[in-house]
Amino acid sequence: MFRTVKEEVDLSPTVSDEVKFTTCYMCACRCGIKVHLKDGTVRYIEGNKNHPVNRGVLCAKGSAGIMTQYAPARLSQPLLLVGERGKGEFKEIGWDEAMAIAEGWLGHIRKTDPRKLAFFTGRDQSQALTGWWASQFGTPNYAAHGGFCSVNMAAAGLYTIGGSFWEFGEPDWHHTRYFLMFGVAEDHDSNPIKIGLGHIKGRGAKFVSVNPVRTGYSAIADEWVGIRPGTDGLFVLALIHELLRADKVDLEYLARYTNAHWLVIQAPGTAEDGLFARDGEGRPLCWDRNTDAPGDAMSAEVSPAMVGDHTLADGRRVVPAFQLFAGRYLDPQYAPEAVAAETGVPAATIRRIAAELAHAAFSEEVVIEQPWTDWAGRRHERMVGRPVAMHAMRGISAHSNGFHTCRAIHLLQMLLGSIDTPGGFRYKPPFPRPCPPPIKPAGKAGTIEPGKPMAGPPLGFVTGPEDLLVDADGTPQRIDKAYSWDAPMAAHGMMHMVITNAWKGDPYPIDTLFMFMANMSWNSAMNVPGTIAMLTDKDAATGEYKIPHIIYSDAFASEMVAYADLILPDTTYLERHDCISLLDRPICDADGAADAIRQPIVEPDRNVRPFQDVLIELGARLGLPGLVKPDGSPRFPGLYPDYIANHERAPGIGMLAGWRGENGETEGRGAPNPKQVEAYIANECFWRHEFAPEERYYKHANKAYLEKAARFGFIGAAQPIILQLYSEVLQRFRLAAEGHGTVQPPERQRERVRQHFDPLPIWYRPFEHASVDREAFPLHAVTQRPAAMYHSWGSMNAWLRQIHGRNRLHMNRVTAEGLGIVDDDWVTVTSHHGAITVQAKLMEGVEPGTVWTWNAIGKRSGTWNLAEDAGESRKGFLLNHVISELLPPEGDGLRYANADPVTGQAAWYDLRVRVEKAPVPLTMTEPAFPPVPRPPGMKEAPTISRFGAIFRRNRSGR
Repeated sequence: MFRTVKEEVDLSPTVSDEVKFTTCYMCACRCGIKVHLKDGTVRYIEGNKNHPVNRGVLCAKGSAGIMTQYAPARLSQPLLLVGERGKGEFKEIGWDEAMAIAEGWLGHIRKTDPRKLAFFTGRDQSQALTGWWASQFGTPNYAAHGGFCSVNMAAAGLYTIGGSFWEFGEPDWHHTRYFLMFGVAEDHDSNPIKIGLGHIKGRGAKFVSVNPVRTGYSAIADEWVGIRPGTDGLFVLALIHELLRADKVDLEYLARYTNAHWLVIQAPGTAEDGLFARDGEGRPLCWDRNTDAPGDAMSAEVSPAMVGDHTLADGRRVVPAFQLFAGRYLDPQYAPEAVAAETGVPAATIRRIAAELAHAAFSEEVVIEQPWTDWAGRRHERMVGRPVAMHAMRGISAHSNGFHTCRAIHLLQMLLGSIDTPGGFRYKPPFPRPCPPPIKPAGKAGTIEPGKPMAGPPLGFVTGPEDLLVDADGTPQRIDKAYSWDAPMAAHGMMHMVITNAWKGDPYPIDTLFMFMANMSWNSAMNVPGTIAMLTDKDAATGEYKIPHIIYSDAFASEMVAYADLILPDTTYLERHDCISLLDRPICDADGAADAIRQPIVEPDRNVRPFQDVLIELGARLGLPGLVKPDGSPRFPGLYPDYIANHERAPGIGMLAGWRGENGETEGRGAPNPKQVEAYIANECFWRHEFAPEERYYKHANKAYLEKAARFGFIGAAQPIILQLYSEVLQRFRLAAEGHGTVQPPERQRERVRQHFDPLPIWYRPFEHASVDREAFPLHAVTQRPAAMYHSWGSMNAWLRQIHGRNRLHMNRVTAEGLGIVDDDWVTVTSHHGAITVQAKLMEGVEPGTVWTWNAIGKRSGTWNLAEDAGESRKGFLLNHVISELLPPEGDGLRYANADPVTGQAAWYDLRVRVEKAPVPLTMTEPAFPPVPRPPGMKEAPTISRFGAIFRRNRSGR
């Protein structure tokens, strides 16, 4: 007889003896997590169901944080270079020595020329501290990750609508009927977007994804538009053309909330051509149909004309901005038939999508029965919205025409009346802010003084040529040339140019490059071989490195470690305090303001320190004014937690908005609360303020919201934010290029500025596309970020490496077969700059003229404590090797950055290549670089992870 054995399975085993809350740091979402510990060891990580960002949802990266915490690649103590850069020859030193060395190098710089410190940080999410620290030190040479990631998105949004996509806004997931997404990979804002897409698809709304590659979100879209890289702006302008032609425009919205009705002076050749006409007190004018005369464009009583040719009393000819807008985009060059060949999108598809947008906006309007009052005191009984939402990210931003493309998308939203209305794009606080925010970059010629802080922040928003950081002959004042005529509106700096310019000594030499969490010798570098050569190059006359000192802080043995002189090892995100601040990269949603902290979950088992602690202590040692008391003692002896709670950026405004006041009784604005961090920990490490129903929409013009925003310190005053259909800021730069004003570009740059600083969005071929032989390099090449990796942050993670342990070059099947290429063939990918040889993988879901691969999978042998024969180094690769940080030379030999001419955004996705079958199969990708030895103090990584065995032993008692 057979007996059935019933197996008992415990579906809810006890996995921990302690649970702590904190904020994830496996990507930039900043989800709330619950960390389960067993005997002091991290056992399990789950999403926090109460957290406003993820509401309990957690992705593979977040769950795999255990393997990041216990990764064998963690640095163990400070290191000092004793050999040649790049060879990994270090000795271990103590923190006292390390801090003394850093203090010596930086102290000398501060006493002599603060500009000789270049302080650049990666995706660190502590820019409110690091930027302020740079200002206190006195150097303008500071920037972070945004310059080579998404500054086009941020700057175009902030100059146009006072907000932007990604961290500054979100779709109205609950009310939209039509969702149009541009250039978004699955790693950005992934959990909130996944949750939102669930709402959209559950309600039957249409989701259209515009992307050359059909992965991630595009794979679940109702319609995938496989567009050619760099042509999205032309596609959007064709949609605008069709809406104008069909008269599907929300003129009431444009007149009430934008500058579409403001009068623009038409006086070619003069210094005021293209500027707004204003009255004697500086108020913009419109043409009032009630009086058939000029009127105050900001008055709630006027009935503004949107078209018409008018003459002011002083004889100047003026037209409404909307007339210029309509006149441009009704031109046949923007018709679907005219743009189809360039974009690869059929004219019929463009025309249909435009009609679908119009139908959703004007035939399916959303009404919320909620009274509200606008900035002028007008009461509205309900909130009426155009349920078309849009979202865009790096696929749009990382082109040399990305700024204008981003602006075009925002103008499309304006045209439909769908910005911060029910069903449309919604602002996340602390946005919207004035267009642009009233913060100017500091560091003008003659203002940097030894031993003194700068008068303002190193990053900000220029409003005209007079704000640029250039000297009298136009020479840039920053090492990366941000805020110069090369990139006047470089609101996030140009981190991708710092090494090249520092090596060249252009515009001046520096002494120390200080970087945090920026893998600038590998996946964060354009032109990897050239960057490595620059980091190791020496002056032939002196024998010294051309970049004399490099200080680097990281938690892991990344590729950059071998090229630094001094290593200050950081902790993991589960070992330190962090601040996710409204002053930095907020975690708000459209219905409420929020911020968060991280708290130490476990104590470090290595001789490492949180970088923020190091920075604050180093600032105190250097005597930076904001970091010492009048007697010279440290202002924040408790280091970063002390700073978080007690630092004030303005009276009552600190790093955190919750539990302010001496007893934690206020929010938004209030005196410092010494127990603030403890209050956050008690509330699961986050704070959120829910907006009242009447505050949630029309934030740019909503009286109740604007008053609250002013009270919380988001904006200076409760004044409306006017959406900028027409950009007077851009026109001011164009006028300078035409020879007007006291600050003008050098002669060789005039035409570049005149062409690209158009007050209305334009489209032009990305620079690399226009400057290389497109027949010789017929294919576009881009990267996508995989859902399971964020930049190179998962490089050392044993679980995530099982998902992405290598990468291939993905090609359209028909295109590949035409070249005689089949799956797993070795192919050579050649650009105007270099070549790589890798393996191919064929697929249908990619635009025929585009090849792509996953970002940051390839690793240098020996780094990240991976085995020398790891798949990431033998079969993995980077496209970075064939991307140049500089464009081909101009006729006079001048080489501009491979970047957007407006913002300096790195143009990663402008790459053109040809792909050929390799003559013979290889065993590993090329180029290959010599292995880097393991840093001192780092043990050899196990070949098999047995992490869970300790818990089984503890459970069984063996």
